[in-house]
Amino acid sequence: MTTYRPIHGLMAEFDDPDALLAAARAARDAGYRRMEAYTPQPVHGLTEALGRRPTRLPWIVLGGGLAGAVAGFGLQYWINVVAYPLNIGGRPLNSWPAFIPPTFETTVLFSAGTAVVAMLALNKLPMPYHPVFNVKEFERASTDRFFLCIEAGDPLFHHKHTRTFLLGLEPLRVQEVKS
Repeated sequence: MTTYRPIHGLMAEFDDPDALLAAARAARDAGYRRMEAYTPQPVHGLTEALGRRPTRLPWIVLGGGLAGAVAGFGLQYWINVVAYPLNIGGRPLNSWPAFIPPTFETTVLFSAGTAVVAMLALNKLPMPYHPVFNVKEFERASTDRFFLCIEAGDPLFHHKHTRTFLLGLEPLRVQEVKS
């Protein structure tokens, strides 16, 4: 008795970034939406060809930086005015010009920490296992091959029709990605 293992999708392998870019555009134009590309180097225009939205990361980092500025300035204000006020030489307790360098540092600290955590969360990392690792040739994705995977969860995905579509894009090969 054989057990049925659902597939993750179909993966086409290309040896040229321009071929991958053309394939991604063709797949997007054909109506496929759930697909991913894997490349050994950045390919200009691939994000748009896959139909990805701009990243929210800059706005998240801005929020983290603003939180850091408020936290840094607020902490200094609270310490110097509320919790432990010291009148030294008749200076005001809220001496905000002296608060600027530490406020800047907490802004940078919170921004950097937010950037790391948000990047990991948005990329769903760490991911020790992914179905594409089941494809033997995929190890070349980090050296000299370019891959386009159309996922089985796509509304237009039909094994036979999608395979025929991918073969029409003239890849080196099309393989099934087991889940």
